[in-house]
Amino acid sequence: MSKKTLNAANLTALGADRLAGLLMEVSTGSADIKRRLRMELSHNLGASELAHDVRKRLAAIRKSKARVSWRKRKSLVADLNTQVAMIVDKIAPDDPDTAFDLLWQFIELAPSIYARADDRRGDIATAFHEALQHFEDIAPRTQMDNIALADRVWAAVSDNIYGEWDDIIGLLAETLGTDGLATLKERIVQFADTSSEQTAPDHEAFAFLCDLRGGSDYRTSQRRALVQKSLQEIAELSGDTEGYIAQFTAADLRRKSVAAEVATLKITDGQPEEALEILTNANTEFDPSAQDAWDSAYIAALLKLDRKTDAQTHRWACFETRLSGDHLRNFMKALPDFDDVDAEDRARQVVLAYPDAPHALHFCLTWPDLHTAAQLVIARADEFDGDDYEFLNVAADTLHQKYPLAATILLRAMIDFALIEGRTSRYGHIANHLRDCEMLSHDISDYGDLPTHESYVATLRTDHSSRSSFWEKYEGR
Repeated sequence: MSKKTLNAANLTALGADRLAGLLMEVSTGSADIKRRLRMELSHNLGASELAHDVRKRLAAIRKSKARVSWRKRKSLVADLNTQVAMIVDKIAPDDPDTAFDLLWQFIELAPSIYARADDRRGDIATAFHEALQHFEDIAPRTQMDNIALADRVWAAVSDNIYGEWDDIIGLLAETLGTDGLATLKERIVQFADTSSEQTAPDHEAFAFLCDLRGGSDYRTSQRRALVQKSLQEIAELSGDTEGYIAQFTAADLRRKSVAAEVATLKITDGQPEEALEILTNANTEFDPSAQDAWDSAYIAALLKLDRKTDAQTHRWACFETRLSGDHLRNFMKALPDFDDVDAEDRARQVVLAYPDAPHALHFCLTWPDLHTAAQLVIARADEFDGDDYEFLNVAADTLHQKYPLAATILLRAMIDFALIEGRTSRYGHIANHLRDCEMLSHDISDYGDLPTHESYVATLRTDHSSRSSFWEKYEGR
């Protein structure tokens, strides 16, 4: 390796004096580098001296009221990361108790920084989130009273404005121990019982507006969400399944996502009858994003109850309604030998007749069943949206080798759309598509009811003769 390569070995060879001079030179005009060098010097005097400097820096950051512009955000993030590195790497090995307190003070900076900084890129949030994770490693090495820690955790969680304390209960679960988690649970229950009485009444006008909206109170909702989330975290950490489930209201259980989660827990605990009842009582008309989870839990409950025929019926229904590949695979696996051949034929007919042709094509490509995909494209050529160029490009590329006619149809859909809509930014791409169609035409012996390549190009020239920039790209080759 060259002796000019910038690495630790080559820099060490320069000697201490030359390196010191270079550091003084590069630190000129850089507050960040100077700050880091001073902290390294402090650490050389001991962890307590460095802790004093970190504490001073955290206090300075907290007191600052200046708006952080986008130009200064990078410097701020570097400063934050430097403080965390000093706490975790330099102080914690020698003095974990001090490191814990400093890290806690660091996380407490979050509200003041968010209030004066634009974090659309999320790098400030990342700095705080990554810092929070270090509690899991540092806390078990401290000499902390777990009851006092429980109070400290609850104070943070109950004032978690920006989510800076998210996951802190789980991260400190080992240090809190059984007594600490029990104390934390007591604090939360007390809060749930008394917070309504301690909350000042709303202004009359605001109360009137709440009544118009059905009496909803955002503060009550926030309190309930906080209590529910916190108690569920504790229950999960304690292995208390029933305590976890108990935090859901009857209205919660009507939601498919919640019903699926609770039913899965019930099944794991050997209560499939209760699971099936919860799933059946859920409102299946809403929350389509949770349908797969609900269906999977429903099938699992049926299987636990040895209702295999009902489970198979539901799997097939899931496939018919949504072309669920996972449910179809499980349906096939549960069939007796040789019955899967007939089932595959039935499945192909369902796919070919499915109302949403693009969705059906996506299923065929991911199953995979390229033969059925080609049949679908040829039979329903006019049902593919040429604007969906990302999907159609992938589909055409997948089909072109064995099914050139199907690939040609998808390429033509993109060509037609771009020319009809005058999408000039796509002209270069569709010129390539048209050339691909020409190459594919040599492998197509029968176009069926579709125009040949020559006829298709002739029609394009007639219908889109004014798209001169496209023809220039196509003919320029």
